[in-house]
Amino acid sequence: MFVDEAKILVKAGNGGNGCVAFRREKFVPRGGPSGGDGGHGGSIYLEANPNDNTLLRYRYNREFKADRGRHGEGSNCTGHSGADMILRVPVGTLVFDDSGETIADLAAPGQRVLVAKGGRGGRGNQNFAKPWHQAPREHEDGFPGDERQLRLELRLLADVGLVGFPNAGKSTLISVISAARPKIANYPFTTLEPNLGVVNADGGGGSEGREIGRTYVVADLPGLIEGAHEGAGLGIRFLRHVERTRLLVHLIDTSDASDADPIHSFEVISGELQAFSDSLAEKPVIVVATKLDATTERSRLEALREFCRERGLEFHAISAATGEGVRELVRSIADALDKIPKAAPEPAADLPRTSHENSAHTNTARLENL
Repeated sequence: MFVDEAKILVKAGNGGNGCVAFRREKFVPRGGPSGGDGGHGGSIYLEANPNDNTLLRYRYNREFKADRGRHGEGSNCTGHSGADMILRVPVGTLVFDDSGETIADLAAPGQRVLVAKGGRGGRGNQNFAKPWHQAPREHEDGFPGDERQLRLELRLLADVGLVGFPNAGKSTLISVISAARPKIANYPFTTLEPNLGVVNADGGGGSEGREIGRTYVVADLPGLIEGAHEGAGLGIRFLRHVERTRLLVHLIDTSDASDADPIHSFEVISGELQAFSDSLAEKPVIVVATKLDATTERSRLEALREFCRERGLEFHAISAATGEGVRELVRSIADALDKIPKAAPEPAADLPRTSHENSAHTNTARLENL
């Protein structure tokens, strides 16, 4: 099951209480205060894991609590600090707090961000001894750990996004140019979730002893229809997955079986992209006419070609079934990507300070991997 959104509650561990104790040994009169400090509470981190591709594990388990620090003890013994907790999320996960502010963009494997800081342990009475107050009975309770609601939103990391109407041939194309095996059928909305495929643009392969050429990742998205930004069809909830792409490939069915005007189809999808995000509408686009093997009447195909030429859009006509024009398209996409720089991931935002201004501490306890 593909899950790209989740809401979770994270609760860092509370700090342990400081202890009130006095040293009592034979032949050691007035041994003085010996109450130890409480241990720090465990913190909670989110870490980008390249082996995950969905937020399914957070669909049903939504509350995560780190260990608390143990209380201080006599003989100046400091309590054991609580273990930190690391929550694994897919690469490409955006983290928002309950106010909608972006906390982090985990776009690189191994990237880690602190989302809930453990509470500081309270001080024992040994810390309150003064020359004029040699038998203190004061101590501090441990400070509470951070607690917050988080919203996780997965945005797939791909170089190229395939967009278009349902049954435009997106799934067939990605199955031909990559090892992806999406569901393919002759009815609308066959694709219900995004599919990723890795494409080798220059041929070759390690298994044959040849050097692997330029590669890029392609995302096949569920089809859009007119009014998608208002919730029609599958809506535009999957368009977030192409916001990170550098290039859009717009597939248009020009076969005899399609009654739609190709130019109108292009304008409708372009309008839906504009309604979703201005950044999507500004991305470079390659227009591809599909199902060339089933196109006997070429007037609409040539009209679309002329439309793209007038607007300076790169145009290709292909047949994924026969392979006609596919290799040229794959290489043209690689050439276009060579000219588009990769965007650097945004740095993680600093966490707001807690009310008790937890002091920084290094927790050397074990890490609990979920």
